[in-house]
Amino acid sequence: MNNLTNQKDYNELVSQISATYNQGRQQAVQAVNIQLVTTYWEIGRYIVEFEQGGLERAVYGKSLINNLATDLNRLHGKGFSRSNLIYMRLFYLEYPVRRLLTY
Repeated sequence: MNNLTNQKDYNELVSQISATYNQGRQQAVQAVNIQLVTTYWEIGRYIVEFEQGGLERAVYGKSLINNLATDLNRLHGKGFSRSNLIYMRLFYLEYPVRRLLTY
């Protein structure tokens, strides 16, 4: 530490940098979480719309979910298990209006 900087000023600088860094990390995590929620909702919407094929309601197709799980896992790895796709589908059905999602 040079002579122009005293310990108190230096400690304040470290504190400011640490607080800014921690706040930035927290905001980044929040932004990622918001994007993931939106992404999962969109995936659920795609599944439901495909199932319905333009109809008001459709019969839930287990083979569709199984096939999607196989193909999407092959393309993207983890995250597209059968159960995850079912949850994404149910998430969309529970909140069919996107603007009603609360982050």
